[in-house]
Amino acid sequence: MIDIPSILSAELGLQSWQVQNALQLFNEGGTLPFIARYRKERTGEMNEIQLRDLFDRFDYLTELEERKQAILNSISEQGKLTDQLRQTIEACLVKTELEDLYLPFKPKRRTRATIAREKGLEPLAERLRQLNSPNAPHVILDQEAAPFINHEHGVMTTQDALKGAADILAEEVAERAGHRAWIREFFVREGAFATKVKDAFPEGSTKFEMYRQFRVPVSQIAAHTMLAMRRGEEEEVLTLELQFDEESILAYLDLHEVKTRQAELRGFLQAMLRDAFQRLMRASLVGEVRYEQKQRADAESIRTFEENLRNLLLASPAGMKPTLGVDPGFRTGCKLAVIDATGQLLGYRTIFPHQSEREREAAAAAVRAMIAQHDIQLVAVGNGTAGRETETFLREALQSVSPQPAVMPAVVMVSESGASVYSASEVAIEEFPDLDLTVRGAVSIGRRLQDPLAELVKLDPKSIGVGQYQHDVDQRLLKKKLEETVEACVNHVGVDLNLASKELLSYVAGITPNVARSIVEHRNRSGAFRSRRQLLEVARFGAKAFEQSAGFLRIRGGDEPLDNTAVHPERYAVVERIAADLNVPLPQITHVPERLKSVNVQGYITSDVGEPTLRDILAELEKPGRDPRAEFRYASFAEGVKEITDLKPGMELEGVVTNVANFGAFVDVGVHQDGLVHISQLADRFVNDPKTVVRVGQVVKVRVLEVNEKLRRISLTMRSGQASGQSGTPRNRPAESSQRQFTVDDLKAKFGKGR
Repeated sequence: MIDIPSILSAELGLQSWQVQNALQLFNEGGTLPFIARYRKERTGEMNEIQLRDLFDRFDYLTELEERKQAILNSISEQGKLTDQLRQTIEACLVKTELEDLYLPFKPKRRTRATIAREKGLEPLAERLRQLNSPNAPHVILDQEAAPFINHEHGVMTTQDALKGAADILAEEVAERAGHRAWIREFFVREGAFATKVKDAFPEGSTKFEMYRQFRVPVSQIAAHTMLAMRRGEEEEVLTLELQFDEESILAYLDLHEVKTRQAELRGFLQAMLRDAFQRLMRASLVGEVRYEQKQRADAESIRTFEENLRNLLLASPAGMKPTLGVDPGFRTGCKLAVIDATGQLLGYRTIFPHQSEREREAAAAAVRAMIAQHDIQLVAVGNGTAGRETETFLREALQSVSPQPAVMPAVVMVSESGASVYSASEVAIEEFPDLDLTVRGAVSIGRRLQDPLAELVKLDPKSIGVGQYQHDVDQRLLKKKLEETVEACVNHVGVDLNLASKELLSYVAGITPNVARSIVEHRNRSGAFRSRRQLLEVARFGAKAFEQSAGFLRIRGGDEPLDNTAVHPERYAVVERIAADLNVPLPQITHVPERLKSVNVQGYITSDVGEPTLRDILAELEKPGRDPRAEFRYASFAEGVKEITDLKPGMELEGVVTNVANFGAFVDVGVHQDGLVHISQLADRFVNDPKTVVRVGQVVKVRVLEVNEKLRRISLTMRSGQASGQSGTPRNRPAESSQRQFTVDDLKAKFGKGR
């Protein structure tokens, strides 16, 4: 069998010791965040991306080895396993190639070839194989087939015999691994996907109009295009086929299979090859290529979703300050929820500022009273229905606050995406069993502003709304990758042990959902944790969980000052040595950053503590408990622009990026409908990947290009006026007409299915 560590080392460009150590740590129960952060000496400072690639490829190759063993056993039991075949199978590194090798030996239902063998026609097929040679004697097929006529077996004529022999030969050709691999590669290199809208759907009646008569080379198809075409096919609006030059494939088979110069035998074999391809190879290989392209599109779309989710989760927190969360509404009123500096609900009420002037004045008085009573510093307004109108009302109400506070509360529009899902979730019901759904929503909106990461982890990542064709991709893979992304973000930021919810704690390395629940129950019962070591008193929290999680948990104002840093408890002794050498009391070690700069790490290196860990320790001591997320900033929406009808071409606006897809970015400019900045409009230069220019949560300046009120589509640009021209048509992107046609369907996808 293959040497998996050696293969991983070669494929990923890693030293063999790095691979061996990383796999050993993983097999010992090490979590990826822990290995990446606290075992850098063992892995040669491999980062999380490298480790994840390593572990994913290791899983693939391990599954491959298990499949190889099953295949070898199966072929051996049939008595057909040769040394050469064994070596070929054992050297295989790709699952598709392995299955090609197994295909001739794979148990199958009765086929035409099987039936022909049952009729005793295998010797005739073997005779024709022997005659297929440049130097073979002249052959007359009827004479060769005559001895195989057998009325009892249903072989009534020589043509029956030849047809059965051809079936045997065709199956052998169709199962040759080399041929199947070449044809698959030919489909990708030379083939094209073509779609057509079915006759039952007249022009202009579907969301797939751009695919009415559409053709794109397989090698050039974009991920979102592949997924859109498959969706159209699944919804029975489109036909989707893989087009290719069949004669080129038959010519290839002829070149490799037909050796004879005799016209009659040559014609027989060519007809056999055509049958082999059309009956036995075409459908399966087309299906395989379609599946491979779907997998590629899935992987690319999931990567985009991961990146968007990461940027959303790591968005700048406004901070744990007293906050007023507002879930806007017209007829049902606006739900207000007061959240304290620890995220706890203090009170709530409903106001009706959009029904009458009298109600508006009463609502303003209520808001001012709540702000004064609770010293509100942040006001979070959901960006859904009535959001902009409510934002305007709140700003007006704040202007008449008397006396004016030293710091006027900031009014910030917050994305409501997924808030309704949270409000009806078991998590929300467990926390607020007696509250109305909309009040729970207001709480969530307020908490999202305080700390997006801490609140959004309570949601299924798929409901947050930053995916691309998320309902069309492999759901198992999507779930796995999004959970990995959430885990990476949580451990990157760190978690306040005394404030974190059980949902947030469950994403900390080494902590399972059950252990997270135990931590919260212990905290509620015994009070706040004073040190990390107290975690060992929690039920089901063992030494391994402590090793994996402790460095990612923070305790502010506890008994041990290092507990509020990313320094792992196993390295506290090193910090104590450093403090003693600097003649600084340990509690003061984080207050002397200039002294720390003079530390020579070489003097503290030991067999298990190397320079990478020491660098991390000093960096953490210089800025203890720092939040790695960027400084908080929010978009200021334009006054008087609240509805799509308020938009006019040429307007310059500020907005926030809500989603990034392969074809561009969606931006909220405060009109209840995101606008699209097509990839060609993201910058004055050529842009190959939108994620290199914008990210979810980023505040951007845009200009309105076009507004379609009927279809509720907004086209925006981030290019300079000189670069984009008066009409907004890009001049710097090749093949722009074909790129731009994706916009209509992709807008439909964003605002249609799954929204």
